[in-house]
Amino acid sequence: MKFSQGSWGRVFILRLEDGDVLNDTLEAFARHQNVVRALVFYLGGTAPGSKLVVGPEARRDDAVIPIIHALAGAREALALGTLLPNERGEPVVHMHAATGREGDATVGCTRAGLETWLVGEVVVLEILGTDAHRELDQASGFELLTLP
Repeated sequence: MKFSQGSWGRVFILRLEDGDVLNDTLEAFARHQNVVRALVFYLGGTAPGSKLVVGPEARRDDAVIPIIHALAGAREALALGTLLPNERGEPVVHMHAATGREGDATVGCTRAGLETWLVGEVVVLEILGTDAHRELDQASGFELLTLP
């Protein structure tokens, strides 16, 4: 196990609007407000057709093939994630959401395109004093958390 210690900085509360794409909106907000690292919470709805990565289809020596699942109908959602810079200094959100409708639940990564339905509420807790970032892992092709 590796770890890095930091402290809280600014706290932001955002209202996402109908059709806002969660990861894209959060990454644009981070660039605009110069938020480099953060813990991010989402509470709201997902638009019909929103997509989640719900697992690998297969693990091969040369690639991880994601399963992309389109959500049917508007759903309730709760998500938690981190925002960290990649090797180029760009903000990258890694967030997982639990979504549900009428007893049917789906859990997955939001990077495939979770769209807000009507309204979404976000809390961004800025993290200061750490060098945590994402680096490309050649084996998986993912930008993974790196603690120098």
